[in-house]
Amino acid sequence: MVHHLTHCLPYFLYPVTLIRPTPNTTGKQWHTPRGAFRPTSNLTSYASRISAQKSAAATKSKEREMKADKEEERQRKIQGIKDRRAAKEEKERYEKMAERMHRKRVERVRRREKRNKLLKS
Repeated sequence: MVHHLTHCLPYFLYPVTLIRPTPNTTGKQWHTPRGAFRPTSNLTSYASRISAQKSAAATKSKEREMKADKEEERQRKIQGIKDRRAAKEEKERYEKMAERMHRKRVERVRRREKRNKLLKS
């Protein structure tokens, strides 16, 4: 049986003598003690809501900017890797060509391909 003055205290602060069950109860607190019903207690002013929204918007924009920077850095690294691989493949292709053809002819082919590549782009 709970004393009527403990309705505003948390359960763990009840004195042990007040929680002692009567013979036909289990001792379980079925309902938490409640305070007075005050519907306006959680309302905030318009100005404070607006300032909170502004700070949240600023945080979100900063997060988006940081994510964009991170993605840009990632794409830059990926592009660097792709460029290095393409250069390596091209070098290997010209070396293979040099095994079959004369060195000067390989140089001519290389210059021609470079010209064509520049014209395409």
